[in-house]
Amino acid sequence: MEAAQGKEDMPSSPKEQEGADENPSEGAQADHGGVQERKTSLPEESPAAEEQEEEVEQVESDAESVEGHLEEQDNSEILSETKKKPEKVEEKISETFFYNYEDIYSRPFVTENSGIPINLLTLKHSFGYDSTRSVNLLPMNSKTLMYIAGNQVVLLDLKTKSQSYLRSSSGGGIGFLTAHPTKQYFAVGEKGKKPNLIIYDYPSLRPYRILRGGTEEAYVFGDFNGAGTLLASIGSSPDYMLTIWDWKQEKIVLRSKAFSQDVYRVTFCADNEEQLTTSGAGHIRFWKMALTFTGLKLQGALGRFGKTAVTDIIGYVELPDGKVVSGTEWGNLLLWEGGLIKVELCRTGHRPCHSGPVSQLVLDEGELVTVGKDGFIRMWNFEAIDAADSVDDTGLLEVEPMNELHVGRNVSLSFMSKIHDCGQPVWYAQDTNGAIWKLDLTFSNMTHDPECLYTFHSGRIEAVSVSPITYLMATTALDRSVRIYDFISNSELSEIKFKQGGTALTWAPRVVNPNGGLIAVGFEDGVVRIIEVYDPKGLPVLAGQTNTENAKINLKQAFKPHATAVTALAYERNGDVLATGSKDKTVFFFAVEDEYKPIGFICVPGPVQALQWSPPSHVKSTLLILCENGFALQVPAPLPEEHDTMSTYQIKNLPMQYFHFYSIKSRIKLEEEIALREKKKQEKEKAKLEWIKHQQEMGKEIKEEEEPEEEPEEEPLPPLYIPEEPSPILCGFYSSPGKFWLSLGGYDSGFLYHCEFSSNDDQDNPENRQDEPFEAIPIEGTDNNPIHRISFSTSRLLMFCGMQNGALRVYPLQEEGLSVNTLKEHWSLNVHDNDYGQIQGICSSYDDRFLITCGGDGNIFTFNVLSPEDVHKELKAKIPSPRSGLEKDKAAEDIEDPNAYNIEEVKQKKEYERVMKEAEGKKKKKREELIALRHEFLYLLQKNQELPKHMQLHREQYEMDRRIFEELDRQTAQRIQLVQKELAWEREKQLIGLQKLRNQFRDSLEFETVVVHAIQSDHQISTYRLLAMSEKYYQERPSWKKTVLKGAWKEAEEKKIIRETRRSHGRIFEGEAEKLKTSEVQKPTAQYIESKREQIRRIVEKSDKVKAKIMKRKAEWDELYKSKPSDDYENPKDVEDIIETQENMGCYELKTASNYRVPEQKYMNTEKKMMQLTSLEVLIHKKKVNMNKEIMSLRDLKVSIIDEIKCLVQELKSIQAALDLSECLPLPLIPQLHPDEVPEKKFEYDSDILLKFKEEQEAKAKLQEQLEGSPSSHALRRGFLRAPSIKETDPVAQVAGAHPTKTASSMVTEQRKVFEIEKAEPTEMELEILKREKIKNLYLQETLIKKINTLVINFDAELRFLRHKKLKLDVQMKSADLRYITWYEELLILKNLEKHENLLQERVNTLINEQEAMQSKLNSCLAQMEDRKCEIVKLEECENALCANFQASLGEGNEFAHFLTKVLKKKIKCMEKKEVKREADEEDEHEEENDEESSLGIDEENSGSDDEVFDDTVCPKNCNEALFQNTIQLRQKRLDIEKALTEEKKLAANLRKKYNTLAKKAKVVEISLNTAERELETFQWEKQQKFNELYVVVPLKLHQVKYLVNGEMPSDFSQALVFTNQALEYLQKRIVDLRNEKIMQREIYKKAQEQHKRLVQDKKEMEIEIRRLEEKCNHLMMKKFGRLVDFEAVQARSVNICVEELKVQIMEKEYEHSQELKEWEERILDLRQKLMKVTKENTSKLQQLNQFCLEKQQLETKLASLKNDLGADFQGPRTTDIKEKARLESRLKHMAHDTALLREEINLLSRKDGCLREELALLRRKDECLFLQPPSPQDSETPTESFPVLTPKAVTNSLSLP
Repeated sequence: MEAAQGKEDMPSSPKEQEGADENPSEGAQADHGGVQERKTSLPEESPAAEEQEEEVEQVESDAESVEGHLEEQDNSEILSETKKKPEKVEEKISETFFYNYEDIYSRPFVTENSGIPINLLTLKHSFGYDSTRSVNLLPMNSKTLMYIAGNQVVLLDLKTKSQSYLRSSSGGGIGFLTAHPTKQYFAVGEKGKKPNLIIYDYPSLRPYRILRGGTEEAYVFGDFNGAGTLLASIGSSPDYMLTIWDWKQEKIVLRSKAFSQDVYRVTFCADNEEQLTTSGAGHIRFWKMALTFTGLKLQGALGRFGKTAVTDIIGYVELPDGKVVSGTEWGNLLLWEGGLIKVELCRTGHRPCHSGPVSQLVLDEGELVTVGKDGFIRMWNFEAIDAADSVDDTGLLEVEPMNELHVGRNVSLSFMSKIHDCGQPVWYAQDTNGAIWKLDLTFSNMTHDPECLYTFHSGRIEAVSVSPITYLMATTALDRSVRIYDFISNSELSEIKFKQGGTALTWAPRVVNPNGGLIAVGFEDGVVRIIEVYDPKGLPVLAGQTNTENAKINLKQAFKPHATAVTALAYERNGDVLATGSKDKTVFFFAVEDEYKPIGFICVPGPVQALQWSPPSHVKSTLLILCENGFALQVPAPLPEEHDTMSTYQIKNLPMQYFHFYSIKSRIKLEEEIALREKKKQEKEKAKLEWIKHQQEMGKEIKEEEEPEEEPEEEPLPPLYIPEEPSPILCGFYSSPGKFWLSLGGYDSGFLYHCEFSSNDDQDNPENRQDEPFEAIPIEGTDNNPIHRISFSTSRLLMFCGMQNGALRVYPLQEEGLSVNTLKEHWSLNVHDNDYGQIQGICSSYDDRFLITCGGDGNIFTFNVLSPEDVHKELKAKIPSPRSGLEKDKAAEDIEDPNAYNIEEVKQKKEYERVMKEAEGKKKKKREELIALRHEFLYLLQKNQELPKHMQLHREQYEMDRRIFEELDRQTAQRIQLVQKELAWEREKQLIGLQKLRNQFRDSLEFETVVVHAIQSDHQISTYRLLAMSEKYYQERPSWKKTVLKGAWKEAEEKKIIRETRRSHGRIFEGEAEKLKTSEVQKPTAQYIESKREQIRRIVEKSDKVKAKIMKRKAEWDELYKSKPSDDYENPKDVEDIIETQENMGCYELKTASNYRVPEQKYMNTEKKMMQLTSLEVLIHKKKVNMNKEIMSLRDLKVSIIDEIKCLVQELKSIQAALDLSECLPLPLIPQLHPDEVPEKKFEYDSDILLKFKEEQEAKAKLQEQLEGSPSSHALRRGFLRAPSIKETDPVAQVAGAHPTKTASSMVTEQRKVFEIEKAEPTEMELEILKREKIKNLYLQETLIKKINTLVINFDAELRFLRHKKLKLDVQMKSADLRYITWYEELLILKNLEKHENLLQERVNTLINEQEAMQSKLNSCLAQMEDRKCEIVKLEECENALCANFQASLGEGNEFAHFLTKVLKKKIKCMEKKEVKREADEEDEHEEENDEESSLGIDEENSGSDDEVFDDTVCPKNCNEALFQNTIQLRQKRLDIEKALTEEKKLAANLRKKYNTLAKKAKVVEISLNTAERELETFQWEKQQKFNELYVVVPLKLHQVKYLVNGEMPSDFSQALVFTNQALEYLQKRIVDLRNEKIMQREIYKKAQEQHKRLVQDKKEMEIEIRRLEEKCNHLMMKKFGRLVDFEAVQARSVNICVEELKVQIMEKEYEHSQELKEWEERILDLRQKLMKVTKENTSKLQQLNQFCLEKQQLETKLASLKNDLGADFQGPRTTDIKEKARLESRLKHMAHDTALLREEINLLSRKDGCLREELALLRRKDECLFLQPPSPQDSETPTESFPVLTPKAVTNSLSLP
């Protein structure tokens, strides 16, 4: 509404001011004349516009396209008015014209006839600063700063601190502010519907120009060009319109949509004003103003990020050469060129240029300055950045700033601007955290430190409150500060910072603090702080100190009642209670004393929005609690003594009244709709009755059909709508006890609802309630703009409302309270920003003289309330004096931890600790009782033991009840089961951990370390501990054999297909040949022709054989001559041997030599080195695996030997049992396996081992406790890897242990048997048997012992041999490890150099491919040139043949030879017309085809004299017509040949040019390739030098050192060379070989010389013989033929194939023509017979006619007497007869001529020359000239249908028939 009024008051253009009396709308037309007529100082051409047509996204935007963006109605008016008055378009606005500010600025809206004064509120001062805007600082000079504050532009005087204001013209807000380059003007872009862009003059501040129609909703940014003649502006959503203005004439020059998302900036290029740049959300765009054939256009090229992540671009700068440097969100810089990112700039170590977004870039005095959100300003070298380019694939380039300035901590710079103060550059910077800085960027020794000029709140102001006794106000925001202002002197008094942001604030009323210096502040972490403001001058001053501060803030108390942000604070009307509300759905009450004490808290259904205590007019003191989710509660003030707070602070018995808002807006709208329809219906009924009454008065009878037709049925009423989510409550206040008003947002906005608490309803479940307000007052213009805050003046005569769009409303009230009538009239003014400046706080001063508002845009405004400014000068704010004892008080303890416990959590924690303490006490007491009972039981057991046994009680007798123990056992089992369940997860975890350890450390092992010991010595051998090789080493790759076989199979398949195709084609051809043969056999003439063909074929075959023989002989001679070596011929084998010798034999170049070049086959890269390492690793592994297998086989051998020895010892024992003890030899020891020989046994365990391990660990733990006096923490560190138990240690030993017991028992039984036998006396036989048995046993005993010793000795020998073999392998493995290390170091070097090498190699490969492609093009071009040459030669031969044919046709002595030669040589030029249209209809196409026929223009060739003129279109007299026509045709052929020859020559010339161009390119490519190969070779040499720097370990023995100095070994081996013995021996042997080879080669050379001489002599003799034979042959030819004859040519040309073929063709033609002649003769006979018949019939009819005529003559003679002249016609011969006779004679002549013509054609066909067609044409022409004369009129009257004329055309057509 305010904007509408502002627009009505504002004139539309300057012409309205100058000529308002003449034509008020004239100025508007002139203003928009720029839409039709563009005038600008831009250059006429932009040559680069057409070149970027493909890449640039062209945006056609001229003045004629404006109608797409403006309203159609306005455009139509503009165009029509322009046509009517064209002279007005050219008028220009005067340079001296100014608008009147009073006419354009937006004024407050006042309801009409309300009596509210227009100056009810006047702006006094602005305390805030919208620092969150991207650009909100404009220094005009060293004294004045400008910035935007809501709907005002504030002009701040830096010296006097005073402010002046410019209001927006529309009231919709201000979008941007920018200054003219001369600082003489500044532009203000506004917001709102169709906003204006106003240019103000500075310093007069008069409106100079108003630009209209640039955007739809709001301006975002604007910029003047360097000359100041143009202005570019950017609009916001929805159009994002980029507009170029000729601002002095208020004309739009160009416009276009900038982008489809938010656009932040637009700037002109400083060095080229035809170029612009825009940037915004995720894009940057480069614009050009180009002059095209349709006019001046804007062409926009969108920047492509490519591999770089898309980023919002806030700051950028254009460089002089057209490049653009922009910032990013992550702090790096992007260099743009041609719409693409050329390079991304960062600092060393890939650190970003700024630690956060780059907000601005500036080119200042040739250097690049960047401004970052991190608070740094850095200066960069412009030349380095301008020439920057990417060096690798990352696209990053590291640069370092030349200078940098850190403005300060917690500084976030968004914009800065430069001015000159007394000749010195000064920068003013905008800090997003709420400050304005003055900076010095000279970076010299005299540079000043950054100076903070002003500080403000940053972001939204959360709360404001005023002092109850003076002109002070307090504010807080999320920037963690609380500020105190004096709004009389317009100054900030003090500020205090905390750790968290403030969210609520209230000034304690006078009843709480009469001094008026106490403030309660709530914060976002739930803390409430009580602070006090005082005048420090009232404190006692120490000696030597002075207090200069105006006010000071002291923290008095801090407590945390809530867990989340505090949203509301309210003091009870008597000042006894403080209530705090929070988003955690609680309201806490505190007793207000010197130190605030908690009373308790209540829980509410939703987050608290506002708290208000009942006014003093109410009897009871109650608290109104408003929640965000639509709940309102009323509770009485709690009393501290009524609530128990021992265990909790929650108040549960406090009575509560609930009100759950239920939407009625839909019902109100429905009732309004019903009332409106009812009203319309009543009006219609009334109109109907009036019509009936009028009809009755006129005396007419009213019939039903004459009555007005009834309206159609009404649309159904809209259904009731209830929002799913309740509308949020924004604010509210008491009206009377139990009643209150509410303002809601969302769907239910637009009304003030009067509500009432119900006391009868159920209060248990408030969520189910649906309470409706009993009254709703509609508020004008608030459907989408609800009331956010409501405040009353102290007298309650004014109600102040803060709106969502930042507007301020004032409603005058009456004593009876709010009603519909009182809220109809209001005063309104848009103050804060209309988009995000919703009013957060509004309050009046204690005396109602001032009003303070704060908004979401960070602005704080103070207004005068109907009080003149002069009265305010007498007022003064009084700062509260400090309370007594303040200086002695200790500093209050603050709560800085945001995660600290709140009051209730502290209480609950204390209660929990108390309960736990009591429980621990009870447990301790029970434990003591149990210990006493246990001691007593033990004492009884001891007494029982002291008694005699018969008196002692058994253990079972102590059991009073067995069931008790059973129950205990059951409980124990349950507990065990429970423990097992509890430990199941832990057990599974440990098992998984054990499995993982095995997988990691054991399963990955292919071989564990196994040590095999010798049996009789200390020798031992161990395996290599090997890890399993990775699977990548065993991956199978496809074999090359498979590939070759696959290729061969494919080739075989292709050949098979080709063979089958050929066979099928052969079958087809054979079939066709057979068909021809069968058809020709039927004709006898065809047989004769076929025989001739066969004869010719035989002759041709014979000739071909002769030719083939001749060609074969020639080829043999050619091959022989080719095999003849040249004078400088070298045997290829010798050349290869020489090259191989030079490369490999005796040439040992040192790799450290400067001239060493790495051969191409020895180039090393990362892949080859990896393959080397892999192969070495596989080889090492293979060797070790083989050795390990041998060692494991040796261990297995030992195990088998031990088993065998055990068996042998057992057998030996059985033998010794039969011998005497004196005869028994000592048993050999059985060897045992050592633990390290079977390491796998370590991982075998059972429960016994685990228990034993546990006991050992417990014993160790006890010992450790005894030693250290503390429990060991390392008891369980060891694993379960213990030696196996005795049962599982060695199964062989178990078996060995079991056998002795058996043998011992068997020996005992045997001894008993022996003893029994011995008791009896043995016989002699028995004695002999025993003796033999004894000898046998002794032998077996000795044999077994030797066998055991042999086994042991052999095993030890095997072990020593294998040990020696392993030692050699260890040496090899150590050398391999050393080589592996060296190769790995080389691999690291190769990896470092890999990128560069790949780049060089890729470049070489690219050039090689390019060279190959170029060579193929050259070859193709050469082939085409050869083809063209052949074509030219053919055409020249054709031309020569044509001339020869012409001379032959002339013959000798032709008198017309000269004329015909001139005709032949005459030139005819062909001129063809171009096509005009191709897409016409058929008739037009036909006409165009006739017009497009080529017209011939004839030019004479001056072959004779200039005076000679001849006509080549007419054949001269006596000249043969056929010869003349033949000459014409030959001329046409000659012209065609010449034209083709010219074209071929042109093509050949073009090909030559193309070939030369390609040759040049190929040369350039070859040079580049050579350069690249040299670079690659140099790089390989450098890489080799780096390899040479590596140390290589070569172990040598002393006898291998041959490098001796004075017969001694030197200490310095730097000059020594390591060389292999084999190579050295080879070189020594090579010396002898070379000597012998030299002698042998000399002998060979001598033999070759002798052979050469002999061959030369033979050659001379053969040449003499050849000459003699040639002379003899020539003599014989001359003698026989008379001339020299080429026998090869004679043999080859023995038959003329062409002649023979022509003869056959002539025979075929003669046969065909004879057949045709027969057919024609038969047709002629038939026609003659028909003619005779018709002639006879005609003769008879003529006779009859003659008779009739005679009769008629007789009859007419009788009538002669009447008319004498009647018979004149019948005198003489009859005319009809004469005509008929003449016609018959003519017909006969035609027939005779046709016969002659046919005979001539037959004769012509039988001729042997090749000019049949030409002569036939001549005959046709002659015939047409002689016989086809036009008929006479008499002949035309005679019907000729019955006599068909046989023309030559018909004859020829008939001849051509089959």
